[in-house]
Amino acid sequence: QVQLVESGGGLVQAGGSLRLSCAASGSFLSINAMGWYRQIPGKQRELVATSTKYADSVKGRFTLSRDNARNTVYLQMNSLKQEDTAVYYCYARVIDAAWRDMDYWGKGTLVTVSS
Repeated sequence: QVQLVESGGGLVQAGGSLRLSCAASGSFLSINAMGWYRQIPGKQRELVATSTKYADSVKGRFTLSRDNARNTVYLQMNSLKQEDTAVYYCYARVIDAAWRDMDYWGKGTLVTVSS
């Protein structure tokens, strides 16, 4: 089993910055990918950033980085806009102890951007 624990969400004014963190722990052989998605109530969950792709709406403002030694992924969010308000979910694709490709999600962290 793999646990993803997110932190760093909160309330920020428009134009401000936040940094989200997500640490993976548990039993796995390797992590193939980590990234961030977000969901606004009533809407579908959407991709924010992976190591190979950013949503058009966040390009130039958000930066994803990984610390492989700590099994941690970060999302630096700058120039935040009200439309960035959402619950942000960490995602990881791992190879588990049985050599299976498995997807895991964190519980989510709320980001609220005020005017």
